[in-house]
Parts: sequence; structure tokens; C-alpha cells
Amino acid sequence: MHWSRLSVGWAVGAWHNAILVERTFHVYFMASKSGVLYLGVTGKLAERVSEHRGKLVPGFTQKYNATKLVWFEQHAGARAAISREKEIKAWRRAKKVALIESMNPHWDDLSVGI
Repeated sequence: MHWSRLSVGWAVGAWHNAILVERTFHVYFMASKSGVLYLGVTGKLAERVSEHRGKLVPGFTQKYNATKLVWFEQHAGARAAISREKEIKAWRRAKKVALIESMNPHWDDLSVGI
């Protein structure tokens, strides 16, 4: 069988989309000691939190020292997690804080248990 560039690209794209849909993703909040919040999405929560804690990721969390995992939520696929992240990002800070405190009233670092 002869594979054209188009058919190989489609097969790889379909395989990649299947992985995204079937893998577990998390929406999560990182916080700094001063209360700065960072909301993100990842397919590897423990690894991503470790990157934030070690300040290996240049950008917002490194700049504002947001190194404490204070909230996370599991989703069955990337689309659901991204949709939830967009929903939460549109909220006012008070609603985000209420969400965090519903799971973690003392703002403990939850990275110990993941």
C-alpha cells in the first residue's frame, strides 16, 4: 500500500486527537503567598506542578512566585478541561476564591497528595 503525505498526516492527526480525547486532564490553580492566582490546564498534573514549584516555567508563575497547588479538578478529555478553564477564567476573583475554598478552605498545598 502506498501512503501519501495527506493520508499519513490524517492518520497521525486522528491518532493525536484520540489521545487528547481519551487522556485525563486537570484544571488547576497555583497560588503565591501574597494570593496571586494562576489557572492552568495540563495532562500531567504532578509533572506540571513540579515545574511551577521549581520555577522551571518562565512566565507568570515564575514572576509572581505562584508555587502552591491550591485547587484542581479532573476531566476526561482536553476539550472538557479547556472549556472549564475558559469558564472559570471569566469569573470574578471572589467566585474563584469560593471555588478554591470549597475544596481547600485553608489553602493548603495539595501537591503533596498527587
